[in-house]
Amino acid sequence: MAMKMMEKTLPLLGLVRVTVVRGFNLARRDLLGSDPYVLLSISHQRVKTKVIKRNLNPEWNEDLTLYVIDPSHPIKLEVFDKDTFSRDDPMGNGVIDIQPLVESGIFEADTMLDGHIIKVVHPTLKNQLVGESKIYFYNGKVVQDMILRLKDVECGELELKLEWTSAISCKK
Repeated sequence: MAMKMMEKTLPLLGLVRVTVVRGFNLARRDLLGSDPYVLLSISHQRVKTKVIKRNLNPEWNEDLTLYVIDPSHPIKLEVFDKDTFSRDDPMGNGVIDIQPLVESGIFEADTMLDGHIIKVVHPTLKNQLVGESKIYFYNGKVVQDMILRLKDVECGELELKLEWTSAISCKK
């Protein structure tokens, strides 16, 4: 109870818009293929994409927005196969470390040109990145592109695009 009260009083740092672009080589969970969707969560928020029917390489191109209070809390990502008569089957999961993106969003934007690379995040065993993930300035926003390798599954990757908006920008 005290945690919920405390979380409500903490200041909003900003918003992260996650574009779930597409999946690659996702795990087959049904005879005819899988019906995948992506669930994102942070703190007590949960948002999900639409279901793509019978596709192991789905293209969502769907924007999901989450508010950020504490950038040390990663976004949890889960992929499921939608089932009608039984519980949805897990198709992998991962975490998105938003701290580098949030930290990169704290700079003087007036001096940045479109395409300016602010930071490069390299793959490690902890972050599940397939390759380098660039954080850059584009159209007045701090953006990060990434491909994550799903864990707890035999195969599958997700392409994502993150866009940071600080709470200060939201109030203008």
